[in-house]
Amino acid sequence: MEPQRYGPFAYTPINRRPRLTWPDGARVALWVVPNIEVFPLDELIPGFSLTSKTPDVIQWGPRDYGARVGVFRLMETLTRHGIRGTVALNSDVCDAYPQIIEDILELGWEFMGHNQSNARRFHAMEAEEERDVVLGTFDRIELATGTRPRGWLSSSLMQSWHTLDFLVEAGATYVADFTNDDQPYLMDIGGERLVSIPYSSEINDLPQFLRMGRTADEFEVMIRRQFDTLYREGAESGRVMAICLHPYIIGVPHRISALDSALDYIRGHDDVWLATGGEIIDHYLESGATF
Repeated sequence: MEPQRYGPFAYTPINRRPRLTWPDGARVALWVVPNIEVFPLDELIPGFSLTSKTPDVIQWGPRDYGARVGVFRLMETLTRHGIRGTVALNSDVCDAYPQIIEDILELGWEFMGHNQSNARRFHAMEAEEERDVVLGTFDRIELATGTRPRGWLSSSLMQSWHTLDFLVEAGATYVADFTNDDQPYLMDIGGERLVSIPYSSEINDLPQFLRMGRTADEFEVMIRRQFDTLYREGAESGRVMAICLHPYIIGVPHRISALDSALDYIRGHDDVWLATGGEIIDHYLESGATF
């Protein structure tokens, strides 16, 4: 994609769109996105490392806790609420933590690509290297799971001007990098179709806990308030709500109950569709969406 002043999609104000409907008249399509990632001990952790040398054990340790403990606590919580996650997966997880892949497959969750490792970001790559990363991520996840991912989330939501082109080449159907809407919308990538699905940097444990210093109780209230507004608006036209999670953050013992309580609150409402990213996009496209 050539540099341009707006995205490769139309500006479509939400109050001027056709009514969006979800299955069985649901007001809100809820998708929960666990980010399951790899941070090699011999590489610096972008944006967090306090030193220019490895090993940076103080940053690496909590992240490894997420892979050793937190992710399984998160699996148990979501399963108890009848929620299948849409995993934003670093493809290096397939080699580093194959047991996690085994358990997710047993749960029937969906996988979407999330770079190879969160220690490497697109803004530091040349175009050909980025292409290799995108295609390699899709290929490795397909080999490990038997299904080629349909969705994509860039590490730290960072793109280059080439990213969307490479995603189309890889066979992606949807991308979650754009946090600019409460409904999916169509993108035109050189004549090929890609769909943006609503993701969130607000209802997201990493920025809220590590950057904003929120407490677990504050995060729970944020989830509830986000849901309340989207649920009210969804009576007129369907909305999408993303809850974006990292096992090393939400999966620690003193935070997981906040997620549990928030999900219990949401599930206490009728007309909520518990969906995966692919299910949301399939229904959106099958409805004949034009925006």
